[in-house]
Parts: sequence; structure tokens; C-alpha cells
Amino acid sequence: PLAEPGSAEYLSMVLTLTFLVGLFQLAMGIARMGALVNFISHTVVIGFTAGAAFLIMASQIKNFFGIEIERGASFSEVLAGFVVEIPHINWYVTAVALVTLLSGIAFRRFVPKIPYLIGAMVTGSLFAMLLEFVFGSAHTDIETVGSLPVGLPPLSLPDFSLQTIQATIPSALAVMILALTEAVSIARAIAVKSEQRIDANQEFTGQGLSNLVGSFFSGYAASGSFNRSGLNYASGAKTPLAAVFSALFLVAIVLAVAPLAEYLPIAAMAGVLFLVAYALIDFEHIFSILKTSRQESAVLLTTLLSALFAELEFAIFIGVILSLMLY
Repeated sequence: PLAEPGSAEYLSMVLTLTFLVGLFQLAMGIARMGALVNFISHTVVIGFTAGAAFLIMASQIKNFFGIEIERGASFSEVLAGFVVEIPHINWYVTAVALVTLLSGIAFRRFVPKIPYLIGAMVTGSLFAMLLEFVFGSAHTDIETVGSLPVGLPPLSLPDFSLQTIQATIPSALAVMILALTEAVSIARAIAVKSEQRIDANQEFTGQGLSNLVGSFFSGYAASGSFNRSGLNYASGAKTPLAAVFSALFLVAIVLAVAPLAEYLPIAAMAGVLFLVAYALIDFEHIFSILKTSRQESAVLLTTLLSALFAELEFAIFIGVILSLMLY
């Protein structure tokens, strides 16, 4: 809401947000405040992440069905807009998105050796090309992502003006809380299997440094990933060098694959993001919480509904405050 997405002002504020998140994380690590994460209920993270997943889906409804919905509309506005736009659904676009979605599910279930997101995107792209060949691109009106610049991200400078810093501090605090809680939760889950000791202060310092440096290399605020961490552990990774090699391979892949994005339908990307969003929702823990604890259920539902119908950063704050009060 602070700037037009994609504009120069928006990108500048993203860099400032990344810098502030890194600064706060580094300060907490240096101050040895890692133990504070222990007081933040994991239920808050589950509720917030589920809310974010629904918001991701809502943001892609227009691309999934090929309809017009105002950019930046709230969750309720998106739902209302979708109902109004139902008569104008582009069924060719929807077909591409559905084929992408269903093929991703199929790859994940029946061909687990193939990365299901990549398999889904390729299948959706080929299906879109088939539709355009049969019916003509002018008739199907399937838009593509377009060509991406080939090369590494350029050097960048965050906006350090007082006005921008004041505007991004609330979001930076929310991202910091979510990032640190999520990262330490992931680390704990892996540590149970690897029997390693977790040092939350070291995690804070590492994340803080990575975000500080990233803000000067066109980066945005980053945290841990359960998918990557779990895959790393399952593949036999023993040290942080695994992440270094992963980054080097990623650079090579980006340079090689970027030109192919020109043929990637936006509808296929919407289908993939639906898959990503669905994977973020921890149904097992949500149902377990709803069955076993009224207090935790209240925290979960409050955080989830706040994410959907209030400001996103407000959701993490209200969830943390409520969980601490109950604690």
C-alpha cells in the first residue's frame, strides 16, 4: 500500500525494508536475544503462513481465470470482484492454469524424482502452445511473462530517507519476527533428526548479515525454507557449504533459463503459485490445534483472520501479543 508495485519507489522501499530487517536481526543476534523466540507460539506462524497462502491465491485469481481485478485489492474485494467477473472468464486461460495445477499434483504424487513445480510449468506452457496452434493466439488471448533480463542482479542502494524508514519500520518488524520464528522452528525440526544443537543467536546473526548484504545486491528480505532445508538434509548435506553450492548452481541455471521465460504463460505461473500456496498451509497441525486446545485455536484463528481481513503485519503482531498474554 505504500507505493505502486513495480515502480522505482516500490523497489527502493523493498531494499530499505530488507536493510532494516537485516539490521534488526543482527542487533538481536549481537544482543543474545535468541531465547525470545521460545516465547512466540508456533501456532502464530502456522496461522500467519496459512493467511499468507490464501492471500497468494487471491492475488492470482485474476491470472488464473483471465479476468480483470484491481491490483492491490483486499481479500474481500478480490472475492467480490471474482463473483462480478465470472461471466467474463477466459476459459483458455483457465484451462492452462488448471492443466498446470493438475500436472503439478500428478508429478508430485507419481513422479517424485522430477521437481513438480518445473514439471507443471513446462506442461502448462506446452498446453498453451497447443491451444494457440489450434485456435490462434488472437482468439485464446493467453499472455506470457515475456523475456527476462539475462544476467546477475545489479548493485543497489536502499532509500535511507527518514520518510521511507518511518514508513517501512512496522513491516520490517513484522517480517523480522516471522523470519526468525520460522527459521528457528525449521532448525528445531531438522535438529530433532540430526541431533545437532541449535544456536538461535547464531541464526539471528547469520540472517541479519545476509539481509544487510542482500539489500545492496537487489535482494529482498529472505529467511529459511522448510522445503530447501528438508531436501538438503534428506540429500545428505552436512555443512553450510551445501547452501553455497546451491547458490552457485542457481546462478548458472538462471543465466541459462532466463530467455525461456518469454514462452511461459502467466496462467501457468498462477497455477504454480496455487500449488506453492497450498503447500504453505499446514493442515495437519491446524486440525490438531483445533481439536486439542481452545486457547491455541483462538490464537490460530485470530492470526489467520487478521492476515486475511486486516494489514498483514498487524496479523503477526496480534498473534504474538495474544499468544504471550495466554502464556
